[in-house]
Amino acid sequence: MKKFILMVISLLILCSNDFFTQTFFNEPLAHTFSIVARDANTGEIGAAVQSHWFSVGTIVIWGEAGVGVVATQSFVNASFGPRGLELLKKGYTPQQAVDSLIASDEGRDFRQLAILDVKGRVAAFTGKKCIQPAGDIVGNGYSVQANLMSNDKVWPAMSKAFENTKGPLAERMIAALEAAQKAGGDIRGKQSAALLVFKGTSSGKPWEDKLIDLRVDDNPEPIKELKRLLKVHRAYEHMNAGDLAVEKNDMDKAMEEYSAAMKMFPENLEMKYWTAVSLANNGQLEKALPMFKEIFTKDKNWKELTPRLIPNGLLTVTKDQLKEILKQ
Repeated sequence: MKKFILMVISLLILCSNDFFTQTFFNEPLAHTFSIVARDANTGEIGAAVQSHWFSVGTIVIWGEAGVGVVATQSFVNASFGPRGLELLKKGYTPQQAVDSLIASDEGRDFRQLAILDVKGRVAAFTGKKCIQPAGDIVGNGYSVQANLMSNDKVWPAMSKAFENTKGPLAERMIAALEAAQKAGGDIRGKQSAALLVFKGTSSGKPWEDKLIDLRVDDNPEPIKELKRLLKVHRAYEHMNAGDLAVEKNDMDKAMEEYSAAMKMFPENLEMKYWTAVSLANNGQLEKALPMFKEIFTKDKNWKELTPRLIPNGLLTVTKDQLKEILKQ
């Protein structure tokens, strides 16, 4: 009985400890690997992450155009995201911001944090009680960090992949995630991943300044799915450029952009449809008709949509040409 009473008292003391309660019950355990980085050529800034945790992108990576990006992980203190960005806005360097956040946090030993600003300056912290293997590498314009990994080769593999991969920032960060997984990755496995990219200079228009915002919240192969989504995103960049060209009545440009998108995803009916519309608008109806036939055969709703494009000038064909299209 005495032992039971002592055990109850010990539990009450333990559960009344604010730090323990905050650290282990209120905060997500996003043990993971991530990267924050800047593209020296474009000035773009971004972050990418993978974890065996649901919807990791909602809590680990944060960013703002013209300010910087943050990765907060391990026993996540999610406030480090917005607070880190706010400190950068106040003129703190990434190192000063990291130092300030860590110093104010009783759970610092369990935290892992990386902050990068628009100048490419970066700082990282790995608490001594992060579950091993854990560590970080601060490089030229980037930082990689990981904890609860299969081995201590994971974050060095990320660093090497990022430095040796050519191309846009987003693709280079995906390469870093792939390298981490190939090296062993999270010891628990795979579940979610996310990718953010912002302009380095803010235009004051957040809807234009956030260039990429992709998340895979629950998937057996989250990095592969994230990579697929990035390819879809690139194709729709062409689609958006095509729409803009249509607004400006530049049908040659529209056809060029829609065709580029279609080549990336030839099975996508919408991309094929707008390519066919652009061909018809550019006097190349004979090339467009087989495409319309394929699209209408697979989904009759596109056929129903087609006449609705005439009144607003999105499809500029004669009545006879429209009839010919609808025969397909």
